[in-house]
Amino acid sequence: MMLSEKQAKEKIVLYAKSIFERGLTSGASANMSVKIDSGWVITPTNTCFGFLDIDSLSVVDKNGELVSGAKPSKEFLLHKRMYDKRPQDTCIIHLHSTWATALSCLPVEDESNIVPTYTPYLTMRLGPIARIPYFSPGDEKLADAISEVAADHPGVIMANHGPIVSAETVEKTVYGMEELEESCKIAFILMEKEATKLSREQIDELFRRYR
Repeated sequence: MMLSEKQAKEKIVLYAKSIFERGLTSGASANMSVKIDSGWVITPTNTCFGFLDIDSLSVVDKNGELVSGAKPSKEFLLHKRMYDKRPQDTCIIHLHSTWATALSCLPVEDESNIVPTYTPYLTMRLGPIARIPYFSPGDEKLADAISEVAADHPGVIMANHGPIVSAETVEKTVYGMEELEESCKIAFILMEKEATKLSREQIDELFRRYR
């Protein structure tokens, strides 16, 4: 069920503060949106997740026009393009979290699946994580690139930028982002080690059971 504007604002403030306090983002380096009947609630531009003002959160209508609150994040178009491809989802979070952002800067073999599958949990929550090329924050080309992969990838890492995650509820989006960051951390810890990954058969079983 879609949240009311009041509920959406309360959840953004609650979870954004938790994300900030646990060190998953710093400064004014993240944005979060929640879909409501009339459009979206999104964090304003240049605001810190740890100190959001519920009355200043941006309310944007379905045409992208500001209805109330402060000026919305410059990444609103990025969120909008992902929602367009994932109409079942009601929340999107974009962070500059350390491990996922670090992984975004490294060469990879498969742009459609850049996080090694060492544990089942990322597959259970998000499936394979795609990477898209670098574009400046707020650039329409970045939103276009998200649009090309979002239908098949609720979790995406933007090269030299950071992760973005979409899900059906606020809670699932937060948990998905947390699992993505932890999986990237594990990837760095095991880098250049002879670690065992899940097999194709094991991954396929997870998709049958959980996706």
